[in-house]
Amino acid sequence: MTDMAHVTAVACTEGSDRGKLSFPDVIGLLGAAGIERYHADLLRAEKTYYRPDGWSTVVAAEPLAHAPASRFDAAGVAAAIGAVQRRAIDYGGFCARIAAAGCVGYHVTLAGRRAVYYGRDGACHVELFPAAD
Repeated sequence: MTDMAHVTAVACTEGSDRGKLSFPDVIGLLGAAGIERYHADLLRAEKTYYRPDGWSTVVAAEPLAHAPASRFDAAGVAAAIGAVQRRAIDYGGFCARIAAAGCVGYHVTLAGRRAVYYGRDGACHVELFPAAD
């Protein structure tokens, strides 16, 4: 199971970075691989994926072109989420926009069906996502 989970984590990271996988695609693939949550660190350009049994893996991600803003703007993060959900921007554009809004990383939990975006000072924006059909 570990090999499948790692391969899936790499595929999800690369697929997102290349604009080939949407967020719902990623959530479906991760759930099928037994991965329950992940953390995206925008400053380190990496994602860490976790299973409930304590297994984890770190996958390199596409680095940001510009450092995140120093001040967190929850409304700016929410606007970027809306734009990527409408497919007005791809994942790379999404990362650029949330960084411009001061986001330095985010946590996604499949069981909690939420993403928590946070800034340097701990300010955050919580985004719930709908239950899978």
